[in-house]
Amino acid sequence: MARITSIGRIGGTDVHQATLEANGLRVVLLSWGARLAELWVPDSKGNLADIVLGHDNPQDWQTHGTYLGATCGRYANRIAGGRFQLDGRTVQLDRNEGANALHGGPHGFDRKHWQIADHSDTHVTFATTSPDGEMGYPGTLHAQTTYRIDGSGLTIEMTATTDAPTMVNLVNHAYFNLAGQGSGDVMGQHLQIEASHYLPVDSQLIPTGEVLTVAGTAFDFRETRPIGASLPGPNAFDHNLCLSAPTGPDGLRPCLTATDPASGRRMKLSTTEAGVQLYTGVHFDGPGKQGARYSRFAGFATETQRFPDSPNRPQFPSARLTPGDTYRHTMRFDFTPA
Repeated sequence: MARITSIGRIGGTDVHQATLEANGLRVVLLSWGARLAELWVPDSKGNLADIVLGHDNPQDWQTHGTYLGATCGRYANRIAGGRFQLDGRTVQLDRNEGANALHGGPHGFDRKHWQIADHSDTHVTFATTSPDGEMGYPGTLHAQTTYRIDGSGLTIEMTATTDAPTMVNLVNHAYFNLAGQGSGDVMGQHLQIEASHYLPVDSQLIPTGEVLTVAGTAFDFRETRPIGASLPGPNAFDHNLCLSAPTGPDGLRPCLTATDPASGRRMKLSTTEAGVQLYTGVHFDGPGKQGARYSRFAGFATETQRFPDSPNRPQFPSARLTPGDTYRHTMRFDFTPA
């Protein structure tokens, strides 16, 4: 079975750590935010390194670890003005990024103590309930996040049900550095993304509503290239790319392939979702794990998702969830030497 231990307390509640080891991978998870805290992956010579950014103790996770590795929601990414129309009425959310709502609000799922609902040698399932009206969202939402070592890869599945119509967009917000966390910036690591279009954004990083081709722009990752080879501006990437590969019989579509040329680590990601938010961590400037200090571009996030501000953009894929339906978002990471 997964090894479950208590590693300290946040807000008077124990934080539980669950460790999975199978098929050459080691995965460490936290109940605080249903969070991916460590992911140990071999390089081309079999040497393990932890490839996700994070912290060593609950106090640092609470103070410095905003979103790192967490399950974010109810609605991850941004909603303009923190409001939307639902069945003829205005829903006003709690706002936490200026005038806008980001990642579910100031007390989103990343700051919840999730319960360990189930576990085995290869999986852990976390569960939480968000009451009607929490952060302004309608409906009581029951959510689960399952992490599962499956062959040489890791599958993350997020599900939710509601008792009233609402909007849902859960994401995993891990930051990756395939050379190993704390090893420097990721701008020389290579990335290929199955996306022919992207969403331009305004000064507040809210999509304008346009869907533009990546051709001739810094957003063109259709061919493998270093992340930093072409940038859209000094802050690099914080944009949704629209995935264009067809969905396979397993319900997943190819999303991206990331490679660290020096170590030979290669990560392939597939997903059920229509978009992926590429964020290159311009904000980092603080402590990390094992004495590391994270600076600008210390890791990249690849959050597969419904599009940002979808509740206000009927032309975007719908994020509506109604009673009787189940929201289901699956991410599959496969690790093979380059």
